[in-house]
Amino acid sequence: MKATLVLVLFTITAYAQTTITGKVTDEKGEPIPGANVVIRDSYDGTSSDIDGAFIFNTEEQGVHFIDVSFIGFKAFQKQVEIHGSSLTINITLKEDINQLDAVVISAGSFTAGEEKRRTILKAVDIATTAGATADIAGALNTLPGTQKNGESGRLFVRGGDSNETRTFIDGLAVLNAYGPSAPNTPSRGRFLPFMFKGTSFSTGGYSAEYGQALSSALVLNSKDKAEENQTDIGILSVGADVAQTIAGERSSWTGKIQYTNISPYFNAIRQRVDWSSAPVSLEGSTAFRQQVGKDGLLKFFGNFNHSNLAMYNHAIANADIRQLYDLTNKYGYGNGSYQQSLNDKWSIRGGLSYSFNGNYLLLDGQPANETEKGVHTKVVLENSVSDNVELRFGSEVISRNYSAQQILSTSFNENVYASFAEAEAYASKHLVAKAGARFEYNSLNGKAGVDPRLSVAYKPGDKGQFSFAYGRFRQSSANQYLRLNNLL
Repeated sequence: MKATLVLVLFTITAYAQTTITGKVTDEKGEPIPGANVVIRDSYDGTSSDIDGAFIFNTEEQGVHFIDVSFIGFKAFQKQVEIHGSSLTINITLKEDINQLDAVVISAGSFTAGEEKRRTILKAVDIATTAGATADIAGALNTLPGTQKNGESGRLFVRGGDSNETRTFIDGLAVLNAYGPSAPNTPSRGRFLPFMFKGTSFSTGGYSAEYGQALSSALVLNSKDKAEENQTDIGILSVGADVAQTIAGERSSWTGKIQYTNISPYFNAIRQRVDWSSAPVSLEGSTAFRQQVGKDGLLKFFGNFNHSNLAMYNHAIANADIRQLYDLTNKYGYGNGSYQQSLNDKWSIRGGLSYSFNGNYLLLDGQPANETEKGVHTKVVLENSVSDNVELRFGSEVISRNYSAQQILSTSFNENVYASFAEAEAYASKHLVAKAGARFEYNSLNGKAGVDPRLSVAYKPGDKGQFSFAYGRFRQSSANQYLRLNNLL
């Protein structure tokens, strides 16, 4: 009889339940409906109702953590001791200003906040923009602050020349980001939008991290590790391409090769340009990703292009006088980058890029060639001081060599040494400011300078935003001028 009584009491104790009740509110005391309230490492929990109240039962006993979360607020956790028949917990959630609906510094920076928020155009947006023909510059030319300039097809910002908008891939500079073109014909960007997870662009100033661009900086962020194997084959009237992705547990590789010959199109549709040989190109690109340790990521991106075109230029006064313009272009670009968290506050990223561009031109059989080679290396340290303040420091070197073999052969070497410091502060979810400065020294003309940058953005509501940007921006003169006077 005693044994049976002990068994019954044990069974009742083991299945005793505790009712947990409470209310979830914000810092102003307003209820938060739909907040998730759970006991950590268990299946017990519920969501708050329209009044912020919640109630659920649990069979857990002893010391546990109560976790509460809701989009737009910081995660809440509290250690409690569960015993008895009831427990009441009132919870106040604090606003998280680093969420998707926070203000963005769009006038002065493209690096405010998290990745999802600062990516303004994705690959499918670029591919489906009317008139862009899946070209990154073509799609961005439809945004406010940009403008078309003749028929170049390149990216112009507020009247600046196309070379005043510098392109960066994973933070590393790209020299000669546009493909070759004949006089009075448009060119295209060299890089396919589907190789990137997002395109960041600002038409009103930009971060102190980036330099050597008077008008704007176009930042392309390449995709991270692929998750599945994939083969793509494309057949067009003017060419074909094939791409392959191989995904592993901690690494992935993607490669693509593309051949384009515009002759069928030009033969079918009468052209105003007197082509001797329609543009033909062979292009390839590759990307390798490797996860290192717990949160390190090593990236490599490469691109090559070989293209040729030939056309006749006709004299304005006498159309019967013509000159053969025969251009062969050889291009290569590659970069390697690495990013790693050092601890909860500090992270580091950096990399190295190499660019080569060779234009081999024949004007009625007379050579007029030019080549440019460049290397860019950069290291950046980032520190999350708090949820409201982020610091960024970095140094970089851009080294390039240019040579031209024309009537007068010339060449020059240029080294740009730079460092920057920047702080980003969120006063609230509606007000954010970024301030920084950039130091640069140019070995070609021996000049140095410090350029301040300031950006402020205020978001009064869901459908509008005020932005202000101030800064000094500097850039080396174009090659056609520097080859005549290195001190410009």
